[in-house]
Amino acid sequence: MPEQGSTPPVPGLVVDLADGVLTARFDRPEVFNAVSGEMMLGLADLLESVPARDDVRVVVLTGTGPAFCTGADISGEAAHERFDVRAMDVTNRVVRAVVACDRPVLAAVNGIAAGVGCSLALAADLSVAAASSSYLLAFTRIGFMPDGGASATVAASIGRARAMRMALLAEPLSAQEAYDAGLVSHLAADDEFADLVATLARRLASGPPLALAATKKAVNAATLLPLEDALERERSGQSVLMRTADVAEGMAAFSERRRPAFRGE
Repeated sequence: MPEQGSTPPVPGLVVDLADGVLTARFDRPEVFNAVSGEMMLGLADLLESVPARDDVRVVVLTGTGPAFCTGADISGEAAHERFDVRAMDVTNRVVRAVVACDRPVLAAVNGIAAGVGCSLALAADLSVAAASSSYLLAFTRIGFMPDGGASATVAASIGRARAMRMALLAEPLSAQEAYDAGLVSHLAADDEFADLVATLARRLASGPPLALAATKKAVNAATLLPLEDALERERSGQSVLMRTADVAEGMAAFSERRRPAFRGE
């Protein structure tokens, strides 16, 4: 049954609870589930509430339509003026909440995961990729650097060389490539994707909660030790880049659907 009230906490974020599985769904398919600041705040509040809840055994993050999440919404005029360090703080809150949550967090990547959407998918404990999905750190295409902890999580999963390729060249990885590289935990044909997600969610929800929490904490401590420093480095770097002419040009070029002309200014 839907979570009590069944009303999304914020527009664009649909939340449901059934049999211990709390599902947060990015629901702006008209913009490929690009997230607003309000959506990220709502998601942070939701995730931070989970450890105090007895009715949640697992969290699932997914999207509506052809995309999982394509990152921050940078559409519209003067989009760069809407971004400041507060946007980074909210992003970091969400990532910290995913990693710190004492319940398993499963990313059900139904379509393209780009920008901070990719970062969130990779911060999850398990990431299930539909065969038609893809993973893209698109930040440098508009003059930014990767954030959401991606500078740590990607390298931790697939090594420095491939992480640099994804981050510097903003090259997408197909679902098959991501699975073969060890970036995601599961791969499913599109027509089997929903069943696999449901099966994994049920298995986690019926598992031993104390053991799952302890396991998650131990594995993250062993593999994501650099995450906190990475979040702070990304925050500092991004806050500088936000004020550059290159970012303004990158966002303008994105809105105008043209190739940006970066000048290092």
